[in-house]
Amino acid sequence: MSATCPCGLGRPYADCCGPLHAGVAAATAEALMRSRYSAYVLGDSDYLRATWHADTRPSPLDLGDSAATRWLGLEVKRHAMTGADSAIVEFVARYKVGGAAAVRLHELSRFVREDGRWYYVDGEFPSR
Repeated sequence: MSATCPCGLGRPYADCCGPLHAGVAAATAEALMRSRYSAYVLGDSDYLRATWHADTRPSPLDLGDSAATRWLGLEVKRHAMTGADSAIVEFVARYKVGGAAAVRLHELSRFVREDGRWYYVDGEFPSR
């Protein structure tokens, strides 16, 4: 895939989230979060499950009608380490399903690093 990566960094997919989707470990929680957003855009539920922490991973993972979902963009608001192997990433993702109005998903996500790999744990939805 030579197209621009969906994660919003403006780089080619092959040089951005593509290697992570192929198994390379994300260097930071933000990189993992961006690659997970790209996986949602691409409908890659296997990658999403593989990068979701085993303690909180849903089974099965339902992406809904991914063919009808159009992802509109990602904005990372902040990324901060909260410990040696933990971090948070605050982001806003926008998408539309079918002809419905656009949805704005604002999440403060928690990540942990185990054995050199970052995993998404969970998130909360800030009221601001």
